Amino acid sequence: MARILVVDDDLGMREFLEILLTREGYEVTSASGGKEAICLCKKHKFDLAITDLKMPKIDGIDVLKTIKEISPKTMVILITAYASGETAVAAMKEGAYDYLEKNFDVEDLKIVIKDALSKKGVKEEDVIFIKDVENAFSFGNMIGKSKGMLKVYSLVKKVAETTANVLITGKSGTGKELVAMAIHENSSRKDKHFVAINCGGIPENLLESELFGYMKGAFSGAHVDKPGLFEIAHSGTIFLDEIGELPQFLQVKLLRVVQEKTFRRIGGTKNIKVDVRIISATNQDLEQKVKNGSFREDIYYRLNVIPVKIPSLKERNEDIPLLARYFIEKYSKEFGKEITKMSPYALRLLMEYPFPGNVRELENIIERSVALETTNIILPENLIMSGAGEIDQDTVLNAGIPAEGINLNEELVRVEGLLIKKALQKANGSKTKAAKLLNISFDSLRYRLEKLDIEII
Repeated sequence: MARILVVDDDLGMREFLEILLTREGYEVTSASGGKEAICLCKKHKFDLAITDLKMPKIDGIDVLKTIKEISPKTMVILITAYASGETAVAAMKEGAYDYLEKNFDVEDLKIVIKDALSKKGVKEEDVIFIKDVENAFSFGNMIGKSKGMLKVYSLVKKVAETTANVLITGKSGTGKELVAMAIHENSSRKDKHFVAINCGGIPENLLESELFGYMKGAFSGAHVDKPGLFEIAHSGTIFLDEIGELPQFLQVKLLRVVQEKTFRRIGGTKNIKVDVRIISATNQDLEQKVKNGSFREDIYYRLNVIPVKIPSLKERNEDIPLLARYFIEKYSKEFGKEITKMSPYALRLLMEYPFPGNVRELENIIERSVALETTNIILPENLIMSGAGEIDQDTVLNAGIPAEGINLNEELVRVEGLLIKKALQKANGSKTKAAKLLNISFDSLRYRLEKLDIEII
């Protein structure tokens, strides 16, 4: 049974955490302030401490420092009603496992506690094992542990062993090219070329020459012979993305390549034979296009020998934390930053967001957040969730009201702090200008800055 120390000068919060954690099966001891907490830590060993940040005389940061001196293996989680990037950084630097706001979701807290306890005393060799387990939730460059993605992994492994043509379907941004690459890299053709082309991204008059090449003098500007992508992909794989955009006159030519494995360059008279595996992808309903006559039925069935459907991110919601962590690591390295995690509230915003742009949109959101973040943890205020550069209001409201409700006063404090920070940024740090932007007096702004413990950098 894990022993947890709860430190908070607010009796209501202290009792709430005691009842909650006792029901979860933990042995709970509480302290009404920093001094009492430190005395308890000197007498008893605790696996985890949950401490309020703002307390009289000895605050949460000092409690954190002392606990780490007395018992380095004790995990510490800080909670506060007055969140800021500065205090989050200070907490993490002093060894806090996590930093939560007091309007936390109860389920989030339970998860953070279990995660912290699972990391307590983990040996270095065990960390490698944990990393291996995490890697089991990826295949190629695809990441996910949802049933939908595990099904895709299984199908890709089976498909890779064959030479059959594959049609990958899924909404825009789901990672269809990653699936195509995974098929290629797990096949006997992995040492040969993987050639990708977006059929919808090239003008019709250029697409034919890109696919099949041309002979010198075939048209104005054709000064030399040029091989097409099918020739370049010989013995390997060609990936035809957005195949539904392929013009009908090229559908006929493609059918010949699929059936006979031969084609002619533009202006050529010689048949060129190729050994190419064709993987196609689309975000359209090709069956409907066949019915309305805009896509040939014969080529559709030739390409769709083995169908692979990629689930949208909304259908694999449980993969968001894994993907977010992957992209945080990726862009932290790229931008030379040391961002290690995302605050639970920020993650909850992501979990509630519908992601119309799927994984590609999630990657863009994380890339922007890492670029903007000045701390070593992604906080909600730097989580820009729309292309217009503003957080979607409905998303924030939905994420901010969990099943058990919220503390309205604390939410208002949070919003007040964000607006004051934005005003100060716009005013380049000038309190006078910021007060005018907020339509409040200079004294009122100064009072709020002190109340919310907002520092001007």
